[in-house]
Amino acid sequence: MSVVITGTVALDHVKTPQAYQENLLGGSASYASLAAAVFAQPVHLVGIIGKDFPEEHLAMLQTRGVSVDGVERSEGDSFTWSGEYFTDMNQRTTHKVAVNVLENWVPKVAGSAAEAKIAVLANMSPDNQLQTVEQCASATFVAADTMDLWIEIANERLHEVLKKIDLLVINDGEAKEFAGTTNLVEAGRKLQAKGPRFVVVKRGEHGSFLFGEKDEDFFACSAFPLSSVFDPTGAGDTFLGGVAGWLSANGKTEPTFEDLKTAVAHGSVLASFTCEAFSTHRLQQVTAADVAERLAVLRSYTAF
Repeated sequence: MSVVITGTVALDHVKTPQAYQENLLGGSASYASLAAAVFAQPVHLVGIIGKDFPEEHLAMLQTRGVSVDGVERSEGDSFTWSGEYFTDMNQRTTHKVAVNVLENWVPKVAGSAAEAKIAVLANMSPDNQLQTVEQCASATFVAADTMDLWIEIANERLHEVLKKIDLLVINDGEAKEFAGTTNLVEAGRKLQAKGPRFVVVKRGEHGSFLFGEKDEDFFACSAFPLSSVFDPTGAGDTFLGGVAGWLSANGKTEPTFEDLKTAVAHGSVLASFTCEAFSTHRLQQVTAADVAERLAVLRSYTAF
């Protein structure tokens, strides 16, 4: 089985209370692809980079089972994000976003990538997400992430996306904003009514809620507890990629609610590794066995 993941491939400049680093590998599709590759290979990454993008980032992705054949090279500058975290790692300030090569980009899904049964529309503009869906005719399961920016400036197009996907993944604040309610359970159900069969509301360090098609199809998954967080950038993208990768690795190309419960638990645990170091530095070392070991611990923490 294979997975195709479309989204941003970026350069991040990140400051935390512990340190500051520039030109880190970032972008929604980068994290999601690495995460998916922990469970399933090949993972087809579709994105665009500029002339300033370090080759070592691409080389690392390839060594982890991510195909970069779908990564377009441009003579412009790469998409970059600069941000800072504070003592409360739930608080983040974006200092600068340089769209650069993303401004006029149109995703191109070709070859074996277009034959993937699972497609992930990582966080990017709804226009790019719709362009991706149109090229993934073989996909039997499509998952998408979004953010507050698109809810605010591209709401109509985002509603079109929801009609074409099977799973929406969204964080708690954005779910409330998009659904127009302060209740997370109501928000999940309202978003589900807009089109996707399944909805996951990410709750950061508090885990996530999964909503299925039946009223009783509800699953609350705990996050893996960490005594310290170094850099939470990309944790949500890691979660989404982990869900898709686990489904692909286990042949769940038309997953049931029970399948997604297991996939969500794996994605949640995998995301915890991302928070332990800058960028993808920890994620790129993780194996499926590492995830299984931490998942067993989480199960012991939450069983009663």
